[in-house]
Amino acid sequence: MNPRRLLFAFLAALTLLRLLTIGQLELMPDEAYYFQWSQRLDWAYFSKGPGVAVAMWLSTHFFGVSEFGIRALSPLLALGTSLLMFSFARRLYGESPAIWTVMLINVIPIFSAGSLLMTIDPLSIFFWMAALYTVWLALELSPAFSHWWTATGALIGLGFLCKYTNAMELLSILLLLALTPRYRRELTRPGFYLMLAVFAVFVAPPIIWNAQHDWVTIFHLSARGGLRSAAKIDPAEFLSFLLAHFGVYSPLAFGGLLVAIVWAWRRADVHFKSRFLLAFTLPLFALYFILSLKQAGEPNWTAPAMLSLAVLGVALWHERAQEQRWARRFAFAACAVGLAISFWSMDTELPRRLGLPLAYEMDPTARLRGSRSAAEKVEAFRREFEAAQGKPVFLIANKYGTAASLAFYLEDKRVEAPGHPPVYVPESPIPENQYFFWPRYDGETDFVEAAQNLLRSGAEIAPAVREELVTSLAAVTGAPPNNEPGAQAELRSRFLRALKAAAPQLPIDEYFTESLGYSPFIGRTALYITDRAEERPPSSIKRGFERVEMVRCIDFARRGLPLRQLRIFACYNYRQVSL
Repeated sequence: MNPRRLLFAFLAALTLLRLLTIGQLELMPDEAYYFQWSQRLDWAYFSKGPGVAVAMWLSTHFFGVSEFGIRALSPLLALGTSLLMFSFARRLYGESPAIWTVMLINVIPIFSAGSLLMTIDPLSIFFWMAALYTVWLALELSPAFSHWWTATGALIGLGFLCKYTNAMELLSILLLLALTPRYRRELTRPGFYLMLAVFAVFVAPPIIWNAQHDWVTIFHLSARGGLRSAAKIDPAEFLSFLLAHFGVYSPLAFGGLLVAIVWAWRRADVHFKSRFLLAFTLPLFALYFILSLKQAGEPNWTAPAMLSLAVLGVALWHERAQEQRWARRFAFAACAVGLAISFWSMDTELPRRLGLPLAYEMDPTARLRGSRSAAEKVEAFRREFEAAQGKPVFLIANKYGTAASLAFYLEDKRVEAPGHPPVYVPESPIPENQYFFWPRYDGETDFVEAAQNLLRSGAEIAPAVREELVTSLAAVTGAPPNNEPGAQAELRSRFLRALKAAAPQLPIDEYFTESLGYSPFIGRTALYITDRAEERPPSSIKRGFERVEMVRCIDFARRGLPLRQLRIFACYNYRQVSL
């Protein structure tokens, strides 16, 4: 059979296998967290743009709310990335290197995992690869104007909305053009600036959101990269980051690609293809490896740069494999080792089935197990505890991943009020994740806003009651009187009486504050759930509740080995305190 047809048959079978697999794995915490985003679409979010939330919203509306529905796009994006890489590599180096490039990228463990899990990375990688291709197409038509520049701006922009790292492609393009005399004049032509203008349109949503939220993403990303801590150089952090790459990209494959960088660097002065691919590899690599001298990041941060490096590396190793037997052996060994690690990562239970006691704490896929049973245990205990207490409780989890996983797998996804999440995280005076910006148990419901919404809703209210509510609302929101003692208090009382008459269901008699708000959580009991062994509730929980005690410890085991532990604390009589 024609090698190209064999490749397409392989990709079709692999995509089908991935589609059959994604519904069999429980959600990892980040996937559950992004799903919570997709239920509350916004211009942007605490740490990222809206891309992954929109993608999950679309997939769950087509395929339903399930593990399969949340992940349905991931295998399809992997297929699209593979086809783009094949077409691009074939255009540069011919069909045989293109086929081997696609084979390599699909046996590298981190890309195999990304084809099953729906995080920001499958989206980021797809748009990065597409933009890489359109830049090449635009340069092929130089010096003539090409709308491939427009497409490049849109693709980088779409990638930016998924992962802000994708904007680094603009720096790669700038360096490539500046360092290539033949294309340097592109920096003065309309295509380059049209690309920037189109990209700028996609930057607007995160800017709008951050302008409304004190630019919290900038502070978060600078802290995540270690930029807000004291300057230092820690070789151990750099080594940790480097070794992590050998692990997730497969040892032989990553080592071979590093060698290819050296080979390509020597010929970049005279070979434009090598210079082009290095321009889309080295800036991102340099950024994160320089940052790792201070604080190691995550190895997936460099994943987009691996696309151009894979094309370059395969092309150069393909040259040597035609002439030298050791190069052929090394290339086959690199693919075989990568394939073995990828298969093992899809089924890490295999060693345990063979009797090897591989601890789950050493297994990166352990996060894909136990969330459903944890939610079932929490739900059963909540029913038992509520029956004993005679009143409902609300749930708080130790971190956003635990809260999101419980929220997805709880059968009774009760919410305390519209817009509230089923499970909260501890209150905090500063934003630490997206939960900070959603309704919180330490917040108040504003009676003024409730009255305004009631009047706008067109609800049936007796004319006299409506007139009194409108009048008292205008008085209480106007300029405060300063000539009569107690006048403001009287206006508040009149307004609350009018609102109570118009909306008897509001708990105006139970909870209210001087700021004309109420908290339905004051005096209530919560269950605090942590999945970290020996962890105690944080100080915000201890200050916010009258009394806190551990009431249940649940151990989860699999194949006779400990998988995780849940500790549940009862938190009695919530009282709002200043943080």
